Amino acid sequence: MSAITITPIATFRTDDPYPFCPGCGHGPILDRLNEALIKLDLDPAKVVIVSDIGCSGLSDQYFVTSAFHGLHGRSTTYATGIKLANPDLEVVVIMGDGGTGIGGTHLVSAARRNIGITVIVMNNLNFGMTGGQHSTTTPEGGITSTTPLGNLEHPLDICATVGVNGAAYVYRGSSFDSDLAGRFAAAMEKPGFALLDVWDLCTAYYVRSNKFTRAGMEDSMRSWGMEPGLLYERETTEYAAGYREAHEAVVGSPVMSARPIPVDFEATLDRPMSLVVAGSAGGKIRSASRLVALGAIRSGLWAAQRDDYPVTVKSGHSVSELWLAPAEMPLTAVSRPDVLAIISVDGYGKAQPYLAAMTADDLVLTIPEYASLDTAARVVVIDPKSAEKRIPKTSMGLVYLSAALAITNPYPLDALREAAGAGSFAEVNMEAVETGVALVG
Repeated sequence: MSAITITPIATFRTDDPYPFCPGCGHGPILDRLNEALIKLDLDPAKVVIVSDIGCSGLSDQYFVTSAFHGLHGRSTTYATGIKLANPDLEVVVIMGDGGTGIGGTHLVSAARRNIGITVIVMNNLNFGMTGGQHSTTTPEGGITSTTPLGNLEHPLDICATVGVNGAAYVYRGSSFDSDLAGRFAAAMEKPGFALLDVWDLCTAYYVRSNKFTRAGMEDSMRSWGMEPGLLYERETTEYAAGYREAHEAVVGSPVMSARPIPVDFEATLDRPMSLVVAGSAGGKIRSASRLVALGAIRSGLWAAQRDDYPVTVKSGHSVSELWLAPAEMPLTAVSRPDVLAIISVDGYGKAQPYLAAMTADDLVLTIPEYASLDTAARVVVIDPKSAEKRIPKTSMGLVYLSAALAITNPYPLDALREAAGAGSFAEVNMEAVETGVALVG
């Protein structure tokens, strides 16, 4: 089984180069965020970066933290839920000016609740990823692909909007600010909702169309009545803390009582084990992986799940990575799985990096179409057509994961049966488990 190597972190940044256009301000903003995280000496495992759609949405993958990438304009909503679920986390939202317009109500609601998240707006005054269309912050007269004669709309003052609605810390500046890292750190230290409206240059579109420069950007802030600097700072009760205080006052406890998963079985696993199932969206891949994780927990193991799927719901890939271990371990991506199940064409396309990294000690379960895989791992071909009954697409993931557990035996199969036998899909799930076990004898 693959070993876990934990490298001390002197930076929150990965070594990967940014994908932004030359001269784009997004890169320097992320560099300053990295400096702020280092300055605050935070535990990377307790930092969550929530990203929006657009160029800014590419940011989270360059940080060694937890991350959540969601729908356009909804990043503050996801961040709110994360913070409420675990107030001890440092939650940072990275979004563009496009997202502030699309999700304006979410932004205002987060500010008036004073939820303890830090929002960094990469404001380049247009939609830079999709062709330079005007956004809610494009200034009057601004030339964009959708306003070739000049923008007629008044720009949204993001800072004033959240400031008058209760935000605890509001700052406006640019990617060129020498003290930007310090501003980020101060915002994260401030209890409550913090927003930093950071203007930067979109060299692909807005700069070209408007002959915009650094000096022009900084002069424009004042001429448009949008002064830079710290605009709002107030002491108010952070929402997650206030919510817990109110709950404790009524029921005597700041949180709901825990409902632990019972441990009724004993695992044989004595070191970390990674499993990956690569299939198609709509195939209940994540649900199947969750049942395997629940079976592991019922056996006294620690389990963690990481999912990868496209924005589409019923098309494209769906990949779940599972870690099972005798004790808690840092949540990390799987680079070389101990077990890999490939159950569809979509899954095969996403499985290539795993296959290349696997060794003779590892196991691949696959459908007959990929019997001749190019990998050093041991390959076991499972033909779904050899099952006694037709296997529905939505059961394939659980069938192959059950087969993998039957071969590797990290914990008793009865623990998986207990997990699968609960809920409204118990009958279907139990049939899938028994089918998988039977297919490998």
